[in-house]
Amino acid sequence: MDYVVALFVSFLMLAGALFTLTAAIGILRLPDLYTRMHAASKAGTVGSGLIFLAIGIHSGEIATFVRAFAGIAFFVLTAPISAHLLARAAHQVGYPLHENTVQDELQSSEEG
Repeated sequence: MDYVVALFVSFLMLAGALFTLTAAIGILRLPDLYTRMHAASKAGTVGSGLIFLAIGIHSGEIATFVRAFAGIAFFVLTAPISAHLLARAAHQVGYPLHENTVQDELQSSEEG
């Protein structure tokens, strides 16, 4: 049974690391602030959540699992909201969209 748990924890850690790597690559490669923040908030949250879950399961203690679950809840509740607020603030101060952006939905909502 310990072997199965170790394999599951290893899978969670690897998946979390891959999501976090994807977020890091997105931050480096995407063209503007808005798409970079999208990559960081989505993939980074999933990657961190999977790693926290792996830590909680690996510990074998209910107290550590509850703390890990609280960390997951904190990330899920704060990362997307903070990314949205930062993107909205950047848009309000005039940070430019990438030249290939087709539609600026915030521009149309601020005019009305």
